[in-house]
This record gives sequence, structure tokens and C-alpha cells, in this order.
Amino acid sequence: YPCALVEWFKKVGRSPDLETGMWIVEPEMMGRSRLITIVHLDTFLRGAHLIPVFGEDYIPVIFRYTYSLDAFNAFHVNKYIDHHANEIAF
Repeated sequence: YPCALVEWFKKVGRSPDLETGMWIVEPEMMGRSRLITIVHLDTFLRGAHLIPVFGEDYIPVIFRYTYSLDAFNAFHVNKYIDHHANEIAF
């Protein structure tokens, strides 16, 4: 079956971040677990490009990007990645 595992996020606040102009999202939780579902590929409009909200701490030199979803608590929804994303990002 053509499907994907989707991790759900919810927006933080009622307006985009003042510094970046991008919305901030955080993982949607069900109890203490992140909300994930399996979704058929026909239901996707577009993928989302997320940029971590880094904060003020340094990132270790040995940090791997593959751990980003687990290492950060919030993300910017990048509406500047291309013109299609700008049209649909909230």
C-alpha cells in the first residue's frame, strides 16, 4: 500500500513568529507519546519543511541532522523554501 507514517504537529500561538515571519509548531502529544498515524499518499497536498527553533545553546559538533525531530521541542514551518510552500503555509 502506498502510505507514509506521519508525525502530527500543532501550532504555537495565534500568529507567526515576529522575527522570522514563520509559524512555530510543536509535536502533538497523546499522553506522553507523540501523535503519529499512517496516511495514504493520495491524501497529501505537500510536505512541510521544518527548521528547529534552536534557542541559545550550542549544538554539539557531532550532532546528526537525523536526530532533529527528537532533539528539538519546536520548529519553524519554512514558508520560504519555495513559492508553493509560501502559498499554503497557514
